[in-house]
Amino acid sequence: MSSLEIATLINKEDATVASAVQRALPQVARAIDDVVAGLRHGGRLIYVGAGTSGRLGVLDASEIPPTFSASPELFIGLIAGGDRALRLSSEHSEDSPELGAQDLALNGFAHQSRPDTLVGIAASGRTPFTIAAVEYARRHGAQTIAVTCNRSSPLSKAAHVAIVTEVGPEVIAGSTRMKAGTAQKVVLNLLSTLTMIRLGRVYRGLMVDMRTHNAKLVRRATNMVGHLAPCDEETAKRAFDAANGDLKLAVLLARGIEIDTARTLMRRSGGRLRSALAEH
Repeated sequence: MSSLEIATLINKEDATVASAVQRALPQVARAIDDVVAGLRHGGRLIYVGAGTSGRLGVLDASEIPPTFSASPELFIGLIAGGDRALRLSSEHSEDSPELGAQDLALNGFAHQSRPDTLVGIAASGRTPFTIAAVEYARRHGAQTIAVTCNRSSPLSKAAHVAIVTEVGPEVIAGSTRMKAGTAQKVVLNLLSTLTMIRLGRVYRGLMVDMRTHNAKLVRRATNMVGHLAPCDEETAKRAFDAANGDLKLAVLLARGIEIDTARTLMRRSGGRLRSALAEH
């Protein structure tokens, strides 16, 4: 086959991922409700996986703070073999059930005063490290979620909620970084993004809680203020500066609300811009 023929074949297989995820949406929605309930009571969401699955979990967790201004402690990604395994393969680590439980214990998982939620990620659903982590979490009374491509796997059976994306055989047998990895990435995007939406960190399709640590993001934030207030560019910039980079507070200021009143509204609304605007 030519390069184009191979690319066409792989692309055709990749196109089936969306429908596989769609079939799992009821379980995704249930999982999100569980995660949101835990976070609202001071818990965390912890991803656990090995190899590609572990890297995808760490990636998703690392993108939450800059995207939604959430604490780095809110979403945590753990990979078999530790952070070194993000760059260098550590396949032997995934065969250790002891390490799966140990990594959770070291992170103070499911402390009595903190309702943590665990998401175990494994395409095959047979990874000992990940299964042991899920079993450990259940023993400690935590809510558990499996993200896998194998409905009858031990991981699916070990978790409270199993999100199963049955993508079928890979073009290259055994290469779960292909369709399976793509499906896992989509599911994790849904879990984290919808959780943040439910927690009020998105308003009218805009990332109103994002961090603005460079010029590009400052411009994007002031454009959002201008759009949501609505107001001209200069008013948006003044409001954003007066709010010290707090985009949601800046929207209230740009609408002519005094800063002390605006802060009170945001505090009473629990940081939800929609509720603060409705109250005013």
